[in-house]
Amino acid sequence: MKGEQESAYLIDFDYRESKNNVVIHDLRLEINGRVAQIDHLLINRMLDALVLETKHFHAGIKITEEGEFLRWNDFRKCYEGMASPLAQNERHIQVLRDAFAQIDMPTRLGVKVLLTFHSFILVAPNARIDRPKKFDTSKVIKADALRSTWEKELDETSVLGAVSGLAKLVSTETLVAIGRQLVTLHRPASVNYASKFGIVSGCAENLSQQRSPQLADSAMSAAAIPEPRGHVCRACGSARLTIQYGKYGYYFKCSDCGGNTPVKLGCGGEGHKERLRKEGRKFFRECADCRTSKLYFENPE
Repeated sequence: MKGEQESAYLIDFDYRESKNNVVIHDLRLEINGRVAQIDHLLINRMLDALVLETKHFHAGIKITEEGEFLRWNDFRKCYEGMASPLAQNERHIQVLRDAFAQIDMPTRLGVKVLLTFHSFILVAPNARIDRPKKFDTSKVIKADALRSTWEKELDETSVLGAVSGLAKLVSTETLVAIGRQLVTLHRPASVNYASKFGIVSGCAENLSQQRSPQLADSAMSAAAIPEPRGHVCRACGSARLTIQYGKYGYYFKCSDCGGNTPVKLGCGGEGHKERLRKEGRKFFRECADCRTSKLYFENPE
């Protein structure tokens, strides 16, 4: 979740205010018996769809000449195998194709316009990537390099490809409508955590809260796009919290068990320091370096 939130911040920083793109986070689809949990989806007005899978590695990854992905196990002091995120993202794209078949897409000369899908795997900016010499790993990139990588691909597009892209160009309003239709297909996962882990009644309800997909586009104000949810007491898991100020600054106070939970901030920018600003019952997370201010939490009355 931390890796997804860091990537979401970087993606929103570059594309959220653009009138030429829409961004959807945390989209889960169930289409024709197949399921896809898509971390981030970026669609532009030429109907290029960037399907972005986030992987958070503590010590980086290693990719072999055969295209196998390995991650470092610090406990065992060795590399161990993992499922290929490239293959995983290709499966996501197959489900997305089925999803867009259900959406009212624009037409050209009576023919429905289709999206062009591009797959990227995002890793943390400070993660190490050991790349092979022959196997193509150009789609595995640092999260903060997405914009430069995508712009480079657009610059290298052939004349024929550029003309084809312009032929599919849609308005901002049409693009937003496509994004909203896709969000309506979101199906949150349903897991009985109480049965699975033997959790007592009350705590399970907090764990069962699913994140909803967030559509970030130029037609929506920053206040209309919620912060990622999940503020819970570290002691009992309750979501009945208030932010209070103490000796060491702001912290969460649990109304159920009386426990304290630290307020953790961090915009993801190197050397940046976010602060919390209080305005009545509302608290905003602000970064002077990024010039951002977002609603973080609101105390109950």
